Amino acid sequence: MRIHIKIKSDNSVVPFNYQPVITGAIHKWIGENEIHDKTSMYSFSWLKGGRKNGDGLIFENETSFEFSAHDNGLIKSVIKGIQNDPTINFGLEVSEIVIQETPSFSNREIFFVSSPVLVKRKENEREIHFTYDKVESDGLLTETMKTKLMRAGLNADNVQVGFDRNYSGAKTKLVYYKQIGNKTNICPIIIHGTPEQIAFAWNVGVGNSTGIGFGSLK
Repeated sequence: MRIHIKIKSDNSVVPFNYQPVITGAIHKWIGENEIHDKTSMYSFSWLKGGRKNGDGLIFENETSFEFSAHDNGLIKSVIKGIQNDPTINFGLEVSEIVIQETPSFSNREIFFVSSPVLVKRKENEREIHFTYDKVESDGLLTETMKTKLMRAGLNADNVQVGFDRNYSGAKTKLVYYKQIGNKTNICPIIIHGTPEQIAFAWNVGVGNSTGIGFGSLK
Protein backbone atom coordinates (compact mmCIF):
# COMPACT_ATOMS: atom_id res chain seq x y z
CA MET A 1 0.00 0.00 0.00
CA ARG A 2 1.12 3.57 -0.63
CA ILE A 3 0.13 6.90 0.85
CA HIS A 4 0.63 10.23 -0.87
CA ILE A 5 1.55 12.74 1.81
CA LYS A 6 0.71 16.30 0.85
CA ILE A 7 2.57 19.03 2.71
CA LYS A 8 2.05 22.75 3.19
CA SER A 9 5.13 24.96 3.38
CA ASP A 10 5.71 28.35 4.95
CA ASN A 11 8.45 28.92 2.34
CA SER A 12 11.33 28.44 4.76
CA VAL A 13 14.61 27.23 3.28
CA VAL A 14 14.96 23.44 3.54
CA PRO A 15 18.52 22.00 3.42
CA PHE A 16 19.54 20.30 0.17
CA ASN A 17 20.33 17.12 2.10
CA TYR A 18 17.00 16.96 3.90
CA GLN A 19 16.64 13.15 3.95
CA PRO A 20 17.42 12.88 7.69
CA VAL A 21 14.60 15.36 8.35
CA ILE A 22 12.02 13.22 6.51
CA THR A 23 13.46 10.02 8.01
CA GLY A 24 13.14 11.50 11.49
CA ALA A 25 9.54 12.50 10.87
CA ILE A 26 8.69 9.00 9.64
CA HIS A 27 10.29 7.43 12.72
CA LYS A 28 8.29 9.83 14.89
CA TRP A 29 5.06 8.86 13.16
CA ILE A 30 5.76 5.14 13.35
CA GLY A 31 6.58 5.43 17.05
CA GLU A 32 8.27 2.78 19.14
CA ASN A 33 8.66 -0.19 16.85
CA GLU A 34 11.18 -2.97 16.32
CA ILE A 35 11.36 -2.19 12.58
CA HIS A 36 13.87 0.59 13.28
CA ASP A 37 16.58 -2.02 13.88
CA LYS A 38 15.77 -4.30 10.95
CA THR A 39 16.05 -4.32 7.18
CA SER A 40 13.59 -1.69 6.00
CA MET A 41 10.43 -3.14 4.51
CA TYR A 42 9.25 0.26 3.35
CA SER A 43 10.38 3.08 1.08
CA PHE A 44 9.68 6.74 0.52
CA SER A 45 10.28 9.23 -2.24
CA TRP A 46 12.03 12.57 -2.17
CA LEU A 47 10.03 15.77 -1.86
CA LYS A 48 8.55 17.02 -5.11
CA GLY A 49 9.41 20.39 -6.58
CA GLY A 50 11.47 22.99 -4.83
CA ARG A 51 13.72 25.71 -6.17
CA LYS A 52 17.27 26.46 -5.15
CA ASN A 53 17.75 29.29 -2.71
CA GLY A 54 21.19 29.78 -1.19
CA ASP A 55 22.09 26.69 0.83
CA GLY A 56 18.81 24.89 0.32
CA LEU A 57 15.44 24.60 -1.36
CA ILE A 58 12.21 26.50 -1.08
CA PHE A 59 8.96 24.63 -1.66
CA GLU A 60 6.55 27.40 -2.56
CA ASN A 61 3.39 26.85 -0.50
CA GLU A 62 3.33 23.07 -0.89
CA THR A 63 5.13 19.84 -1.73
CA SER A 64 4.52 16.10 -1.28
CA PHE A 65 6.13 12.69 -1.06
CA GLU A 66 5.04 9.05 -1.08
CA PHE A 67 5.49 6.41 1.62
CA SER A 68 4.98 2.73 0.75
CA ALA A 69 5.12 -0.46 2.79
CA HIS A 70 4.41 -4.16 2.42
CA ASP A 71 2.69 -4.22 5.81
CA ASN A 72 -0.56 -2.28 5.77
CA GLY A 73 -0.35 -2.10 9.54
CA LEU A 74 2.75 0.05 9.20
CA ILE A 75 0.88 2.38 6.86
CA LYS A 76 -1.87 2.72 9.47
CA SER A 77 0.74 3.54 12.13
CA VAL A 78 2.17 6.31 9.96
CA ILE A 79 -1.29 7.75 9.31
CA LYS A 80 -2.11 7.71 13.02
CA GLY A 81 1.25 9.33 13.81
CA ILE A 82 0.61 12.10 11.29
CA GLN A 83 -2.83 12.73 12.74
CA ASN A 84 -1.26 13.11 16.20
CA ASP A 85 1.54 15.39 15.02
CA PRO A 86 1.64 16.51 11.36
CA THR A 87 4.73 18.70 11.73
CA ILE A 88 8.01 17.84 10.03
CA ASN A 89 10.58 20.67 10.24
CA PHE A 90 11.67 23.80 8.37
CA GLY A 91 8.10 25.06 8.09
CA LEU A 92 6.74 21.83 6.57
CA GLU A 93 3.49 20.30 7.86
CA VAL A 94 1.31 17.53 6.49
CA SER A 95 -1.98 18.83 5.14
CA GLU A 96 -3.53 15.75 3.51
CA ILE A 97 -3.05 12.00 3.11
CA VAL A 98 -4.27 10.09 0.06
CA ILE A 99 -4.27 6.28 0.18
CA GLN A 100 -3.37 4.26 -2.93
CA GLU A 101 -3.85 0.50 -3.07
CA THR A 102 -1.05 -1.55 -4.58
CA PRO A 103 -1.65 -1.87 -8.35
CA SER A 104 -1.84 -5.16 -10.24
CA PHE A 105 1.36 -5.98 -12.09
CA SER A 106 2.44 -8.39 -14.83
CA ASN A 107 5.52 -10.66 -14.80
CA ARG A 108 7.81 -7.91 -16.08
CA GLU A 109 7.69 -4.24 -15.22
CA ILE A 110 9.89 -1.17 -15.75
CA PHE A 111 9.79 1.52 -13.08
CA PHE A 112 11.21 5.00 -12.97
CA VAL A 113 12.62 5.90 -9.58
CA SER A 114 11.34 8.59 -7.23
CA SER A 115 14.55 8.56 -5.20
CA PRO A 116 18.06 7.49 -6.27
CA VAL A 117 19.02 3.82 -5.94
CA LEU A 118 21.92 2.90 -3.66
CA VAL A 119 23.76 -0.39 -4.21
CA LYS A 120 26.49 -1.10 -1.68
CA ARG A 121 28.44 -3.93 -0.09
CA LYS A 122 31.31 -4.21 2.38
CA GLU A 123 34.54 -5.67 1.03
CA ASN A 124 37.55 -6.01 3.35
CA GLU A 125 36.11 -3.45 5.77
CA ARG A 126 35.57 -0.98 2.90
CA GLU A 127 32.13 0.06 1.71
CA ILE A 128 31.87 -0.19 -2.06
CA HIS A 129 29.13 1.61 -3.99
CA PHE A 130 28.07 0.10 -7.32
CA THR A 131 26.79 2.08 -10.30
CA TYR A 132 24.13 1.27 -12.90
CA ASP A 133 26.68 0.67 -15.66
CA LYS A 134 28.25 -2.28 -13.81
CA VAL A 135 26.62 -5.62 -14.65
CA GLU A 136 27.27 -6.94 -11.13
CA SER A 137 24.86 -4.31 -9.79
CA ASP A 138 21.92 -6.36 -11.07
CA GLY A 139 22.96 -9.40 -9.06
CA LEU A 140 23.29 -7.30 -5.92
CA LEU A 141 19.88 -5.67 -6.44
CA THR A 142 18.39 -9.14 -6.90
CA GLU A 143 20.15 -10.46 -3.81
CA THR A 144 18.77 -7.65 -1.66
CA MET A 145 15.26 -8.15 -3.00
CA LYS A 146 15.39 -11.90 -2.33
CA THR A 147 16.49 -11.22 1.25
CA LYS A 148 13.53 -8.90 1.82
CA LEU A 149 11.07 -11.32 0.21
CA MET A 150 12.24 -14.15 2.45
CA ARG A 151 12.03 -11.95 5.55
CA ALA A 152 8.44 -11.20 4.60
CA GLY A 153 7.73 -14.91 4.25
CA LEU A 154 7.22 -14.66 0.49
CA ASN A 155 8.55 -16.78 -2.34
CA ALA A 156 11.87 -15.39 -3.61
CA ASP A 157 12.42 -17.87 -6.47
CA ASN A 158 13.26 -16.52 -9.93
CA VAL A 159 12.86 -12.82 -9.13
CA GLN A 160 15.32 -10.62 -11.03
CA VAL A 161 16.03 -6.93 -10.48
CA GLY A 162 18.29 -4.81 -12.67
CA PHE A 163 18.96 -1.39 -14.16
CA ASP A 164 17.57 -0.45 -17.57
CA ARG A 165 20.87 0.36 -19.30
CA ASN A 166 19.05 1.26 -22.52
CA TYR A 167 17.75 4.41 -20.86
CA SER A 168 19.75 7.31 -22.26
CA GLY A 169 19.13 9.60 -19.30
CA ALA A 170 20.71 7.35 -16.67
CA LYS A 171 23.20 9.04 -14.36
CA THR A 172 24.89 8.79 -11.00
CA LYS A 173 24.42 11.28 -8.18
CA LEU A 174 26.50 11.82 -5.06
CA VAL A 175 24.09 12.16 -2.14
CA TYR A 176 25.19 13.04 1.38
CA TYR A 177 23.34 11.60 4.34
CA LYS A 178 24.60 13.04 7.62
CA GLN A 179 27.96 13.95 6.06
CA ILE A 180 28.40 10.49 4.51
CA GLY A 181 28.66 10.50 0.73
CA ASN A 182 26.69 7.90 -1.21
CA LYS A 183 27.22 7.28 -4.92
CA THR A 184 23.68 6.61 -6.10
CA ASN A 185 21.93 5.87 -9.38
CA ILE A 186 19.09 7.60 -11.19
CA CYS A 187 18.09 4.96 -13.70
CA PRO A 188 14.88 2.99 -14.38
CA ILE A 189 14.58 -0.46 -12.83
CA ILE A 190 13.48 -3.64 -14.63
CA ILE A 191 11.92 -6.36 -12.49
CA HIS A 192 11.05 -9.91 -13.61
CA GLY A 193 9.01 -12.04 -11.23
CA THR A 194 5.53 -12.97 -10.16
CA PRO A 195 2.96 -10.16 -9.83
CA GLU A 196 3.16 -10.62 -6.06
CA GLN A 197 6.96 -10.23 -6.05
CA ILE A 198 6.79 -7.12 -8.21
CA ALA A 199 4.06 -5.60 -6.03
CA PHE A 200 6.28 -6.24 -3.03
CA ALA A 201 9.20 -4.46 -4.73
CA TRP A 202 6.99 -1.50 -5.63
CA ASN A 203 6.19 -1.09 -1.96
CA VAL A 204 9.54 -1.76 -0.28
CA GLY A 205 11.80 -0.19 -2.91
CA VAL A 206 15.03 -1.55 -4.38
CA GLY A 207 18.66 -1.54 -3.35
CA ASN A 208 20.06 -0.57 0.01
CA SER A 209 18.91 1.97 2.61
CA THR A 210 15.31 2.32 1.44
CA GLY A 211 14.47 3.25 5.05
CA ILE A 212 16.38 6.53 4.73
CA GLY A 213 15.03 7.61 1.35
CA PHE A 214 16.79 5.61 -1.35
CA GLY A 215 15.36 3.27 -4.01
CA SER A 216 11.71 4.32 -4.08
CA LEU A 217 9.83 3.30 -7.24
CA LYS A 218 7.22 5.34 -9.11
